[in-house]
Amino acid sequence: MSTDIIKRIESLSPLPKTIIDIEEFRKKSDKEASDLLEIIEKDALIISTLLKISNSAMFGFRSKVETPSRAVNLLGINFTITIAIGGTIQNLLKTNLEPYGITSDDFMRTSNLSSSLVSLWLGKVNYDLKEELLLPALLQETGKFILADNIINDGKCEEFKAKISSGINLALAEKEVVGFSSSEITAKIFRHWKLSENLIELIENVDNISNCDERIKEKVQILDVIKTACEITNPLSQKNITLAIKKAKNYGLNVKALEEAIEKLEDRLLDE
Repeated sequence: MSTDIIKRIESLSPLPKTIIDIEEFRKKSDKEASDLLEIIEKDALIISTLLKISNSAMFGFRSKVETPSRAVNLLGINFTITIAIGGTIQNLLKTNLEPYGITSDDFMRTSNLSSSLVSLWLGKVNYDLKEELLLPALLQETGKFILADNIINDGKCEEFKAKISSGINLALAEKEVVGFSSSEITAKIFRHWKLSENLIELIENVDNISNCDERIKEKVQILDVIKTACEITNPLSQKNITLAIKKAKNYGLNVKALEEAIEKLEDRLLDE
């Protein structure tokens, strides 16, 4: 890994106390919504992010969500945790995403689409799997902030954009220009922050499915399908949906449930 990227990761600010507290809460087997609410109410950024996302079309709630407690009740504990951690981490890393042709807001929207798709796809298929994959689905592209910074600083922005325009797979473009994929960088960042090793292991293997441990293979395959459908430069485009469904078939995953989830999410987005 280039020295620049190592230095950039090592110089990252520590995670705020709120996120450390949420991580500890996340590891508990017995979780109470009131305890989570007590943690997040100390953080204005988390509250504003939570309310903004709760009121977005992708959730389709019938009336406006105006309080954190109602947001937690509607979204559930794990989804609330996912949004709190995801929003804070993306805010800490916020940088120019010009090489990918998107803004930070575009990135956050696509990340939230990813976790919504996991919820809709797995909700009726495997509840425990859904709960486990909400956070990695949201966070798996976080490394793009560091990669974008590196690409800009090395003057390789146009070279990278040209590769993307040629239709090359994003992870392959990242490896060719920087030497590492977003998944690999994300894992390095999360190790620096001492986040859950289970979370790190899943994300780290998304671009290495053929060699990953059998015990996590299905989870990593699901993350790959989500990443493909919600590819950040063109989320839920017909091309990316077709490719994601093809991957799901090849992996032996529940394709019918995936197709229904995509259709439902697309319907919600029409209301935006």
